[in-house]
Amino acid sequence: MIRTLYWGFAMRLNVLLSEIRSCTICAEHLPLGPRPLLQAASSARLLIIGQAPGSVAHNTGIAWNDRSGQRLREWLGIDDDTFYDPKRVALVPMGFCFPGTGKGGDLPPRPECAQAWHERLQSALKKIELTILVGRYALEHNIDGRFGTLTEAVAAWTDLLPELIALPHPSPRNNRWLAKNPWFERDTLPALRDRVREIYSPPAT
Repeated sequence: MIRTLYWGFAMRLNVLLSEIRSCTICAEHLPLGPRPLLQAASSARLLIIGQAPGSVAHNTGIAWNDRSGQRLREWLGIDDDTFYDPKRVALVPMGFCFPGTGKGGDLPPRPECAQAWHERLQSALKKIELTILVGRYALEHNIDGRFGTLTEAVAAWTDLLPELIALPHPSPRNNRWLAKNPWFERDTLPALRDRVREIYSPPAT
């Protein structure tokens, strides 16, 4: 019975992922056209909610395929094989497609994705043990009004773990933030790595 239910959840998730990857609801606003980038499986235990794919990710079809992604994997303490295994890690950006660039860098993620897909997608991921909110847009959508700033949310890791944690965006643009907040690398990242290691460690016999 349990195996049948699990198979049913997996099938429904696969159908949902197929619908998302065919989505064109904001195509007219996308300078490079729609190319939804996400990964998920019913067995995933780690959920990373980021911002939106950058131009490199769009061109290669690989999420977090840039320096920000390299730094994020270093923060988590996991290798590429683990990070890109949908059976282990779900990657769900706030906007699934590259939104274009503005004067200050990439534009904000398009809001249509979260409105159309996020609730259904997160509800289908039933084995998630840790949700990581990367950046302001993920934080505002998932913890509305609980913290005044992203820095406050990141600093509250002791209250949010073991099920949730907020991170600054790992972009090189945030190097100044990292320099101003040395406690993040000293205290927060070791706790994050410990939690990720706990999730993926084999159960004690």
